[in-house]
Amino acid sequence: MGVIRHVVCAMSGGVDSSVAALLLKKRGYSVTGVFMKNWDSLDESGVCSTEKDCEDAYRVCQALDIPFHQVSYVKEYWHEVFSKLLKEYERGRTPNPDILCNRHIKFNHFHKYAIDTLGADAMATGHYARTSQEDEEVFQQTHLAPPTTLFRDRFEIRNPVRLYKGADLLKDQTFFLCQISQEALRHTTFPLAGLTKDFVKKIAAEAGFHHVLKKKESMGICFIGERNFENFILEYLEPKPGNLVSIEDGAVMGTHKGWFTLTLGQRARIGGQKDPWFVVDKDTDTGDVFVAPTTNHPALFRDTVGTDRFHWLTIDPPPELIKTQMMECHFRFIHQMPLTPCTVTLNMNGSVWITLSQPIRALTPGQFAVLYKGDECLGSGKIVQLGPSEYTLQRGRERLVTAAPHEEQPTPEPAS
Repeated sequence: MGVIRHVVCAMSGGVDSSVAALLLKKRGYSVTGVFMKNWDSLDESGVCSTEKDCEDAYRVCQALDIPFHQVSYVKEYWHEVFSKLLKEYERGRTPNPDILCNRHIKFNHFHKYAIDTLGADAMATGHYARTSQEDEEVFQQTHLAPPTTLFRDRFEIRNPVRLYKGADLLKDQTFFLCQISQEALRHTTFPLAGLTKDFVKKIAAEAGFHHVLKKKESMGICFIGERNFENFILEYLEPKPGNLVSIEDGAVMGTHKGWFTLTLGQRARIGGQKDPWFVVDKDTDTGDVFVAPTTNHPALFRDTVGTDRFHWLTIDPPPELIKTQMMECHFRFIHQMPLTPCTVTLNMNGSVWITLSQPIRALTPGQFAVLYKGDECLGSGKIVQLGPSEYTLQRGRERLVTAAPHEEQPTPEPAS
C-alpha cells in the first residue's frame, strides 16, 4: 500500500471548505481540519459570529471523522492586515482586506502552520480556483529557499506553478489569490477547482451538511459584518471633517466626517439635490472631497493606472514583457467585474503602467490591479497612481480650443 498523504484543510464553517474537506477524504487522503480565528468581534446582537463558525466547522470534522484544530491569528491579523488598512485609509486610499488576508495570514502563517507544525504534505482551501499542478505533483514539491542575492541564477531551471480560473467562472476566486507567494501556491490544492457552486451545494446536501447550507454567503469585509462602514472606521480613526466640493464649479455642496469614510464612485450624502452626487476625487492635504452630479460623470472615468512593484505569481514577469517591456492582456480591479483588454508597460523599478482599451468607472487607489492572460491569473499590483479623468482631458481640450490664437488674415501683397 502506498503512503497516505496528509492534507490540512482550512475550515471556515461555510459550505465550500466543508465540501473541500469531504472531497479530500473521499480521495483517500489523511485530512486535518483547521479553523482560523482572525478577528475578535460581536455582531449587532452581541453574539460572536466567529464562535458559531468554529462550531459549524467542528461539526463537519466530526461528521467526516477527521481531526479538528483551532488556531488564532488575531495578533498577526491586527499587525499585518488591519493596521496597514488603517494607514491606507488615512492616505486616501481604499484597500482590499480579503487579498491582504490571503497574502499575510492564510497563505503565509497558516501555510507554515500546516506544513511545518502539523507536518502536512499539502494544504487545501475551499477557493474556486485551480493550479497547473495535478494532485500528485503538489506532494512532490520541496521547500525552495528564497534567493540570497538580488538576481536569481539565470541558469536555474524554473518551472513555476501557475494559477488558473476555476470551472465556475461566476464564482472564480483567483482575484483574491493574486498576492499569494509561489511557495504557498506550490503546496496548495483546490479541491473545488472543477466544480460549480450549485454542484458543491448538492454534494453538501447529500452529505447531510444542512447546518452549513443554511448559512448566508459571507459578503463584504469579514470583520465589519453588517455594520455601517463609516461608523466602524470612525472607531479607529479620528474624525477629520472637511467639505464636499463640486468638481465643476468649486461650490461647497456639503461636509463629511473624514475622507477615509468615502471611496471613489460612491454616492455622497448631499441634501436638497434633485439628482444624486458621487465622489470623484480626494485631496488629503486640504481634506476636500470632490463630488460630481450623476453616476456616469466623466470625472469618474479613466483609462490609465500605475501600480507599485508588481507581484507576479510565477515570481518573474512573463517573458514577452521582459523582452519588449510591453504586453497585451486583461485587467480587473473588482472581483467579478468584466475583464477589460489592456496594454501593460513594465518600468525599471518593477512597477507597471496599465493602459485600458476603454475608460473604466471609479478606478481606485489602494485597490489591486489584477492581470489575466486567458484563464491564467498573472498576479497584481496595488494601484498608486491614476491617469487623468475624462473630465480633465475634456476641459484641457476645451481650453486649448479657446486659447488657440485666431488665425490672422493674410495681408494682401502690394501690387507691383
